[in-house]
Amino acid sequence: MNSPALPVGPAGRTLYMLDDNAQFCATAKWWLSGAGYEVIDFQDAELALQALKGLDAGAIARACLLLDVRMPVLSGLQVHDELIKHGITGERARPSLPIIYMTGHGDVPLAVQAMEKGAVTFLEKPFQDSALESALARAFEPRPVPAPALAPGSAAAVISTLMTTDQAPCAEYHRRVGSLSPRELQVMQGVVEGKISKTIARELDISTKTVELHRSRVMAKMHADSVVHLTRMALAQRVL
Repeated sequence: MNSPALPVGPAGRTLYMLDDNAQFCATAKWWLSGAGYEVIDFQDAELALQALKGLDAGAIARACLLLDVRMPVLSGLQVHDELIKHGITGERARPSLPIIYMTGHGDVPLAVQAMEKGAVTFLEKPFQDSALESALARAFEPRPVPAPALAPGSAAAVISTLMTTDQAPCAEYHRRVGSLSPRELQVMQGVVEGKISKTIARELDISTKTVELHRSRVMAKMHADSVVHLTRMALAQRVL
């Protein structure tokens, strides 16, 4: 089977969207097309992979993939793995196709996995237009060379486990992180990793009630509206 034609719109940016919800795709495509993007949507992961694997370097450099997390047959994470395997995205891809994950489930552990694979960010459905605009702006930013590895066990290394290295640092984000106590930082790390309060309490040898207290302070100091919001900020190293 021949790969479908993949046009690039007059704005020079093409968005490939993979989501098994046809109604969502139609609505998102209407909005994004109105914003000047060329949008190619898929409800079938295999067809999307076939098309994306056929992109040349020039097309990848002008594109971004909006990827649903939960789909039948292949999940978004599995699609991402296939794209990494074939050199379409990932650290070794030159250029690398930026990926923005979408989900209606707010699954923090999945968000962590997505960001660890190199996703730009993770958006909860229904997302605000401004959140999508911000994510797309970041997806098309030039990406700096990753920073050198930090010494194991250092405070900076602990903080860095919460972050990706492909985004420019945000001073305000670091100011907020710097306001956390060492214990609050440990609790934040557990929350971002998707651990429940009981698990964090057991690992830190403190009570669940104490974890909840630290957790509430972390949310306040980080100005996070939800755990997913906190996770996205931590993994992107930015104020979102």
